[in-house]
Amino acid sequence: MPRFVRPPPRIAPLSARGRWGVALGLVAGSLLLVLQVLLADRARLAADARTRPFMERACALLGCTLPPWREPRAFTVLSREIQPHPSHPQALLVTASFRNDARWPQPWPLLELALTDLDGSRIGLRRFRPEEYLGGAPAREGLAPGQSATIALEILDPGNRAVAFEFDFH
Repeated sequence: MPRFVRPPPRIAPLSARGRWGVALGLVAGSLLLVLQVLLADRARLAADARTRPFMERACALLGCTLPPWREPRAFTVLSREIQPHPSHPQALLVTASFRNDARWPQPWPLLELALTDLDGSRIGLRRFRPEEYLGGAPAREGLAPGQSATIALEILDPGNRAVAFEFDFH
């Protein structure tokens, strides 16, 4: 009789000890798979406010690192002012202060300054790195929740066309 027609050989049932070993192996394998998924996808999970606390605890136990929290919309401008530069007639002095209203510390943002004309059209736009708006390398790595910073920028005077300005964070 050909082999493919023959009934399969009987397999002896597992003993109780063998069943526990298989069950324990399945549980351990499942836990390792979940752990591997968490580690591989930790950047995306850490970017979600609902899962970040869990990921912080998990990485504290496992010794992994999370990317810094980035929520540019959580930076709030507290004060801002543009005035003629005191020592350069063709320049403006821009001062402002902003605060980190996020739940976690954030790295220093890119600061965008836009100048607009009477019609609301942008006539000038520039993004400043932290070294530029802080006047040198930052003294600390970022801003803690609720912490504020004061900045000063020197920019060329675009003339009478610029009537308004706005800040944005990236």
